[in-house]
Amino acid sequence: MPGQHLPADHSRGDANTIGGYAAVHGRPAAFEGTDGLSYSVEIVTAPTGDDERPFGAYLLFVQWGRIGGTSPSGHLETEFLAEADTEEDARAVVGAHSLAEVRGVLHALIAARAGGTPTRRWFDVMRDETDADEGA
Repeated sequence: MPGQHLPADHSRGDANTIGGYAAVHGRPAAFEGTDGLSYSVEIVTAPTGDDERPFGAYLLFVQWGRIGGTSPSGHLETEFLAEADTEEDARAVVGAHSLAEVRGVLHALIAARAGGTPTRRWFDVMRDETDADEGA
C-alpha cells in the first residue's frame, strides 16, 4: 500500500545488505547520488542465454525527479552481477552485497554517464568556493 509505514522486521534478514534491507523494511533501499538526485534500487533477474547458468541478476537504479518528484525521471543499471542455475540463487548473490558496495556502484554509474568526470552537488561547490574565498 503506497505511503504505508511498516515497522522494520529485523528477523527477515541483514538490513546492511541490499537484499536484506528490502526484506527487513518491506521496500527498496534508496540513495542520494553524487549528482544530487534520489535513486531507489531493485534487484532484477533475467535470462542469460547460457544453458549452464541460465539466470542472471543485476541492479536497476530508478532515478527520481528533483524536489518533490513522484515520477521516475530515468534509470541506471549494471551488467549481470551474478549468474546462476536459478533466479533465486542469482538474486541471493546480488542481494548479499552491502549497502555501501551498492552505493559505490551507483556513484560509478553516475560518473560513467557523466563521461567519467566526477559530479558534485551544488552545495559542495558553494562550500568549496566559500572556503577558498576565506583563505584568500
